Amino acid sequence: MARILHIRLLLLITAVSLLVFSGCEEIEEEKPWIQVERPDMLFTDTTLMDSYDKGVQAWKLKTAYLERWGNKDLVFVRPVFVDIYDSLGDRVAFLRADSGRLDMSFSYVYAYGHVYALTPKGASVRSDSLLWNKRDNLVRTESYVRVVSEDGDVLQGKGFISDAHMDNWRILSNVTGIFQDAAKRLKDEDKKEADAIETRDSVSPHPHARRP
Repeated sequence: MARILHIRLLLLITAVSLLVFSGCEEIEEEKPWIQVERPDMLFTDTTLMDSYDKGVQAWKLKTAYLERWGNKDLVFVRPVFVDIYDSLGDRVAFLRADSGRLDMSFSYVYAYGHVYALTPKGASVRSDSLLWNKRDNLVRTESYVRVVSEDGDVLQGKGFISDAHMDNWRILSNVTGIFQDAAKRLKDEDKKEADAIETRDSVSPHPHARRP
């Protein structure tokens, strides 16, 4: 009899344990659908975009990957290959970067990541970002820049501003540089200035000279 009671008690404990554990089991709820935002257009092949100023081509942007987000009026591209043209339609400068951002009206182009530009006069510009704004038609950045001039001078500093054709530019602050053949160039400039003064004095009458 005692053996039967022991077996019944063991069965009762087992049944209670099963009820407790089954009651604690987490009930998996249905997860709602997650709304994933996607671009309106996606191009993964060579894509060209042109910008015109008063009917004349000013820029041509070439990329291998483009996302167009219509609700945000944004276009993301990578990499960035921009060719810059003069009023005659000749390519005079270019800009290269890892990535870029612009709006669909092409009112600005923001290039970032290993930015490299070549000016019409042969100077090269390196920075981590450059921004062209159609409103003032200037290229600028507040980041650190390094410029190698057409003469081989190396200039670096913080901040940069240029016209859209990268023809006239300047570094804004903290400018340091390495100048090639600086002594020779200073000597040549002094000689030119001395020659100009001598020529001017030889053709101009002396202010105290008497007239016949």
